[in-house]
Amino acid sequence: MTDYNKLYTPGDTNAGMATTVVEIPKGSMLKVEYNRDKGTFELDRVEPEIFAKPTNYGFIPGTLDEDGDELDTLIMCPETLPLGVVVEARIIGVLNFEDDGEMDHKIICVPADERDSGDSITSLEDLPEQWKRKVEYHFNTYKDLKKPGTTKVLGYGDVEDAKRVITECIERYQNQ
Repeated sequence: MTDYNKLYTPGDTNAGMATTVVEIPKGSMLKVEYNRDKGTFELDRVEPEIFAKPTNYGFIPGTLDEDGDELDTLIMCPETLPLGVVVEARIIGVLNFEDDGEMDHKIICVPADERDSGDSITSLEDLPEQWKRKVEYHFNTYKDLKKPGTTKVLGYGDVEDAKRVITECIERYQNQ
């Protein structure tokens, strides 16, 4: 059993850094969720191929978002990251997202030491517009075959917005 919430802190968010654990590798159709009570990764469902994850997907340990789960992350990386890998990441923004009427933020980040791009991605403005459109499309539609209209992208926020969300989620986790 690996309790990431006990092994890791959320990271130095004031300095723009976060610790994230990979839950779903980029391109996967498998909706895997971390079960904090058991310290295991569990398959929740198999998504249709058209809804494979457009980016690596993870969570920040020691946080709790409004939906009752750890705060989600979208990890921009040129490679697919394996399930369970822990990444020290640079925070570059937040996707404000509503799922079944609950806020379910997605912190957007890149590996802290990403030499392929020369660490050139430091904010959302550094991401291609096409990437943002793909992510918005994915999260606006990925439940449409089963529960149409239950997800809604509410826009993006910058690094400071992301830090505020992380701070709120750390406080929620500590006060549970």
